[in-house]
Amino acid sequence: MRDRRNRRSREIREVVHARPPHQTAKRVFSALLLIWLGAGLVAAHQRSYFTNPPVDCGAWGTIALTVAAGPLNYLGANPKVTDCRLPEPSQ
Repeated sequence: MRDRRNRRSREIREVVHARPPHQTAKRVFSALLLIWLGAGLVAAHQRSYFTNPPVDCGAWGTIALTVAAGPLNYLGANPKVTDCRLPEPSQ
């Protein structure tokens, strides 16, 4: 009788502490996203994009695309933004 109660309470504890599958998927996706963006930051740093602060939107766009490309930078991607036009504010 006592073994049955102990086994039942252990089963209940396991069910209560188990993670739902969607939480595990969220954690894995978040980890992969951080690794992807981290690779992009490393690539931007290796290309010396952070030594001088960017002054125009083309430089900011190049940095953003390099970070977003992540590990693709190491497969030959070299994203550049050359023609960047920001909208003029209304008067």
